[in-house]
Amino acid sequence: MRSHMSIKYPFILINFKAYREASGKKGLELAKVAEKISKDTGVAIGVAPQLTDLAYIASQVEIPVFSQHVDDVTPGSYTGHVTLEAVKDAGAAGTMINHSERRVRADQVDVVVKRARQLGLVTVVCTNTPEVTAAMAALGPDLVAIEPPELIGTGIPVSRAKPEVVTSSVELVKKINPQVKVLCGAGITTGEDVAAALKLGTVGVLLASGVVKAKDWEKAIRDLIEPIV
Repeated sequence: MRSHMSIKYPFILINFKAYREASGKKGLELAKVAEKISKDTGVAIGVAPQLTDLAYIASQVEIPVFSQHVDDVTPGSYTGHVTLEAVKDAGAAGTMINHSERRVRADQVDVVVKRARQLGLVTVVCTNTPEVTAAMAALGPDLVAIEPPELIGTGIPVSRAKPEVVTSSVELVKKINPQVKVLCGAGITTGEDVAAALKLGTVGVLLASGVVKAKDWEKAIRDLIEPIV
């Protein structure tokens, strides 16, 4: 498997969630479309497939592949858990943690962030409010992704509905740990949303259904990155 790759910015991270549309072979197809567009345009695009597809996809594309979640355990007798080492062995560049659909405690995030750093894995910690974003930034992940849960999957972008959530998150992160970068998530579907997110001080976006559920993946991704090409 390839060793850890560094992430370039602006960065688009596509979360496949547990959608049927991006499971198994279809997940690989979507990752290949993202890879093709990334190579064509030079825009950094990463994908977060289902855990069962992680090694399968990471071995066949040359863009950053992320785990959607990881547990705060070391290798050993932890049936059904996923370790950072396993994710790295599968070829992942990093992991998301604390998505609003897979919340974990702050002390667990802390353990994962510290151990991921030792292993050379990138961490994207998802948050839901500026206050939680500030708390998570204090733990020193590579990125925090601010996503108000009520806007996830709605097609109403946080950058338009609640721009103050993004700007205050960015300001708090700058104060607490300026090395932590901020992604913007929830309701992102268009290039306009991406442009707005970047204007608010973030380094990119985290999105899912806006691409995964689109009828034409290539068109959806190209529309999304239009402002940064």
